[in-house]
Amino acid sequence: MTHHITTPLTAEVVRTLKAGDEVRITGIIYTGRDAAHKRLYELLQAGEALPVDLRDQIIYYTGPAPAPPGYPIGSCGPTTSYRMDRYTPALLDLGMKGMIGKGRRSQAVIDSIVKNGAVYFSAEGGCGALLANYVKKREVLAFPDLGTEAIHRLEVEDFPVTVFCDCSGDIYSPYL
Repeated sequence: MTHHITTPLTAEVVRTLKAGDEVRITGIIYTGRDAAHKRLYELLQAGEALPVDLRDQIIYYTGPAPAPPGYPIGSCGPTTSYRMDRYTPALLDLGMKGMIGKGRRSQAVIDSIVKNGAVYFSAEGGCGALLANYVKKREVLAFPDLGTEAIHRLEVEDFPVTVFCDCSGDIYSPYL
């Protein structure tokens, strides 16, 4: 089944998504990789406000390449998600509803997905140049000193993903 969803995500929409479903996302998603996640986590630990409100939002684990002339973004393929696993439960507890990446997640993240009614999407690895075609606008929001690992605000249209782990904890993998 293919779902067409818009952000921000609602609990009702998340509950309709099942492991293995194809999804097309339209709206705003945020980027964040290892270094950005570490900074967000450190801010939380220090009791400080985050530079972006993640409630009902999706983080895409990517470090977009510089944009070629005439384009909003360069290649933006997914990075391996488990590198964010240490920080993810804290962000899910804040109300983040979705993540886009590639690869498996730890049991702690899966448990947090279930606890918080969230969803983990998989984007096709190796297709960064193709995925860039779904990004209509890009803006750096936080941590510009991190370069490609800064937090970006992306406006996407029909961004293609697959539900890897749904809110009940069911996992999809064509390789199992």
